Amino acid sequence: MKVRRLSLEHFRGVRDGKVLLNGHSLLVGSNSVGKSTVCEALELILGPERMFRRPVVDEHDFYGGCYQPVDEELPEIRLEAVLTGLSPAAERQFGPHLRRWSDEADDFADLEPGALEQADAGQWCLPVVFLGRFDPQEDDFFGGTFFAHPAKAEDALGEKDSELGSGLRPFTREDKRHCGFLYLRPNRTGNRALSFQRGSLLDTIVRLEADRGGPLWEKALADVAAVVVADEESGFSKIRAEVTERIGRFVGLAAHPNPVDLHLSEATREHLRETLRLFVATQPGTHAVPFNRLSTGTLNLLVFALLTYIAELKGEDSVIFAMEEPEIALPPHAQRRLVDFVTQRMGQAIVTSHSPYVIDKFDPAQIVVLGRDESGTLSSSPVVLPQGFKPKQYATNRRQFAEAVLARAVLVVEGSTEADLVPAVADVLEQDPSVDYVHPDLAGVSVFNAGGDHAVAAFAPLFKSLGKRVYGIHDTPGKPLSEDVVAKAGDFALYNVIPYDGIEDLLTAEVPAQVQRQFLSVAGKLPDYPEHYGRLEEGMDDAEVAKLLWRVLKKRKGDGYAALLISQCAGRHELPVSIVDFLLKVDADLRTSLVSGLDSPTTGEGEVNGEAE
Repeated sequence: MKVRRLSLEHFRGVRDGKVLLNGHSLLVGSNSVGKSTVCEALELILGPERMFRRPVVDEHDFYGGCYQPVDEELPEIRLEAVLTGLSPAAERQFGPHLRRWSDEADDFADLEPGALEQADAGQWCLPVVFLGRFDPQEDDFFGGTFFAHPAKAEDALGEKDSELGSGLRPFTREDKRHCGFLYLRPNRTGNRALSFQRGSLLDTIVRLEADRGGPLWEKALADVAAVVVADEESGFSKIRAEVTERIGRFVGLAAHPNPVDLHLSEATREHLRETLRLFVATQPGTHAVPFNRLSTGTLNLLVFALLTYIAELKGEDSVIFAMEEPEIALPPHAQRRLVDFVTQRMGQAIVTSHSPYVIDKFDPAQIVVLGRDESGTLSSSPVVLPQGFKPKQYATNRRQFAEAVLARAVLVVEGSTEADLVPAVADVLEQDPSVDYVHPDLAGVSVFNAGGDHAVAAFAPLFKSLGKRVYGIHDTPGKPLSEDVVAKAGDFALYNVIPYDGIEDLLTAEVPAQVQRQFLSVAGKLPDYPEHYGRLEEGMDDAEVAKLLWRVLKKRKGDGYAALLISQCAGRHELPVSIVDFLLKVDADLRTSLVSGLDSPTTGEGEVNGEAE
């Protein structure tokens, strides 16, 4: 069973919106765009224990905080999930509430007249809806989950029933358990997921084991009740006797050897859930401590271990698992392993992340880009490789793509030298008090190495399709760009072909001679300096220094020498003008797009060398 579509209305920062999912999905987007809102909505709809929280929703769960009556109508949170991939058992269980789903239309197949008469009418799906509302008379919030089909019939007199979910059959906790939904928030991993509270991972394990091997809580409660605290060898024994004697003067105690006694627990399930703790001893020590005393990274790995247990108990492909930011406090190899596990063993993994190591594990078709406009409309779009863009190009640049997906904008350069050079120029610009400039790291700009001047423009349509503002810069190519490449360059918000045959020519021409000399003096001490070209000597004129610099940069292309040269610059006046001017234009364009609310690429032609082409 998988979530195919999620619809949201009047929930948190979302006035309305739809999110389409297709199997394992990675949700990406800027901060506060709605990734956590999507996960919270799924928990309200599918979480078996979510309805036990009081209140189920509150003031801040309503869009714009509007929950009071408006024109005598109560605002209502409406969250609907459409589940597909139903097992035969689920089809039998939910038969009267199923509809046909069309993957081609990404909607119900019975919306078009006669559609169901076709031989292939689509697969069965289960629509489920959560409704939440404020009740002024009770001065409280209420919410419930219901089967969304069949829809409630209209009143014959046209009057609306004020009861929440009136006419819809409740989607019970037992119904939800058939969906196998699990949700892990990053801020509750160590505090709740490893506790025995309802809905936690351990609670899920206890329930599944109880279904297989019989009741567990009764045995645990009996064992706790049998523990003797105040035995004859304990100092508590004398205290108990004294307390019993004094209480007996005023209270009629039972005819029992120990009418007053000490016990470890109140001997109720709920109290045991609150007090029972998992103790863990980790290397290199041997002393076991409560799980919440362990490091954050270890806690996350414990969660990973319990997930393997739950997957085995529930069976393959039977869990819908939503997880926010699995990278927190985990090293890259652990992040990759965790994602591999959930995508291989869970029926559906819905993950949010800001880690390139996590994003790297998802194919483009599994990445869902979320966006939200000022009116509160949430949108989703998959990553679709542009026509003519070879999958091999994506595979070769997979890690770079992962970083670019997280960025607000992408600056495409032609090689590794330029990829090192641009941040170095930005570092110096940022430190110059005379320049009003925002560093690419702060502006959310990812620098992408295209691997060649003819390849730069090829990436413009891809990043534009992701909703990024995309910029491109490279030197003058050895042969003219093809018409296809020129056409793709039109997707750049800004595009600059610098008037030099190579980055070495630009640096020797635009970096002052005194900076070149200072760099050669520093570089000459490096162990990988190309000795056979000679070193900086006294009496060299500027032309000889520039020639030596060019040869050294060419020999050590891609080895960080160009960035080291830039680091010798004291401010904007010593930086290469061609690079500086372009970066300042990018900065101005980003500021304009932020003010105007246009964080997507421009729809017009790209700008080449500062002039519209």
